[in-house]
Amino acid sequence: MGSPNELTALYRAEFPYVWNVLFRLGLSGPEREDMAQETFAAAFKQWSSYDNKRPVKPWLFGICYRLVRDYRRKHQHRFEREALDEKLPEQAPNAEDAAVRRQGLKMVELALNEMDLEKRAVFVMHEIEGHPIPVVAEELSVPLNTAYSRLRLARKDFNQFVARLHHSQGATP
Repeated sequence: MGSPNELTALYRAEFPYVWNVLFRLGLSGPEREDMAQETFAAAFKQWSSYDNKRPVKPWLFGICYRLVRDYRRKHQHRFEREALDEKLPEQAPNAEDAAVRRQGLKMVELALNEMDLEKRAVFVMHEIEGHPIPVVAEELSVPLNTAYSRLRLARKDFNQFVARLHHSQGATP
């Protein structure tokens, strides 16, 4: 186990990242708060086996993913969805741009909610968090080809959702 100072620094530096990852994996409310604490408890237990030559965020993402997966398997229920944090930059250009941004965030949230957790985790980790697929595969403990396949299927699901949304609103994608 790491020194108390190392672990405190990890918690302070990475709590916002873990908080956002858990939301992107579909948790909100008390479940999200509990899972954030469980993520760091697991990270602290595994700290001695962590390779500090590797980035910490993908490692934490993997822990979050496994905890959420196990939690869902255990509880077998859908989670209440909390609204996206719609904080806008202090210098938002205008109300129209802010509305477009909120609409886009809501569309992404809805599309993610349609995906199963395995595809969602790969999509979020690669497309939103920007981690390379080999890192995604390693941290989610799946074969590389499986990670690529899940990404391809998640992109397809995402694009189909967006197309359906545009069609239902009478717009062209």
